[in-house]
Amino acid sequence: MPKPLRLCGRARSPTTSTRSTSRKERTGMPISAQAAREIAQPLNAESIYSEWRHQVRSGLKQLQYSYVELFHNTQLFRVYSSTLVPGLLQTEGYAAAVLSTIADFREIPNDGAEAAAARVERSGVIHEQGHRFVLLVEEAALHYQLSDADAMAAQLSYLLSAGALPSVSLGVIPMATRQRRIWPQETFHMYDDTLVSVELLSAQVDITQPTEIALYLKAFEELRSMAVYGQAARALIVKAIDALN
Repeated sequence: MPKPLRLCGRARSPTTSTRSTSRKERTGMPISAQAAREIAQPLNAESIYSEWRHQVRSGLKQLQYSYVELFHNTQLFRVYSSTLVPGLLQTEGYAAAVLSTIADFREIPNDGAEAAAARVERSGVIHEQGHRFVLLVEEAALHYQLSDADAMAAQLSYLLSAGALPSVSLGVIPMATRQRRIWPQETFHMYDDTLVSVELLSAQVDITQPTEIALYLKAFEELRSMAVYGQAARALIVKAIDALN
């Protein structure tokens, strides 16, 4: 089992212009957009609830650039993804397919290709000194084909090399895991010990309340303990590549 990660550093939220809300304690189940809206109150800036429709008004490309400062200020990234390859490790072809799908679903102008290029440029932070990345992905996400087979194969192949970077720890949680310690969660990103960003269908929730951050850290460590690494993770990625044929 991997050793627990120590909290470090400070990070800034990219959505400080949105209205602040307080939130009730988590119930243990993934939060819904309706639940988040119901508990939003203009008190204590412990969380920020920001609907995607407001964030993407200037396009998906601009949304990618809005995170650049946060990324550069973050020392330790912890990312859990249950549905997609983590954005930090997305290739341009895969990202273009994902972002174009998002644009079509939200019925906004489709700048998926330009946004994908911006996302890949932003992800260059994984090659910069002074940052560590602990990334977890559910094995099922490796099989969700949001792009064509060629782009999917390129994406999965990139995971094989990116996972070997010195600053990157890539864990894959097998679908065959028995008696899981915790159920699959909504995708969330932890930036040092100061911010958790949770992705919902209709909105993003940025959490800064220490007790809630501690809960997400606990969940992350539970998920991390179920993941496989190194050759075992590579085998699951190769299995997903083979399934494309």
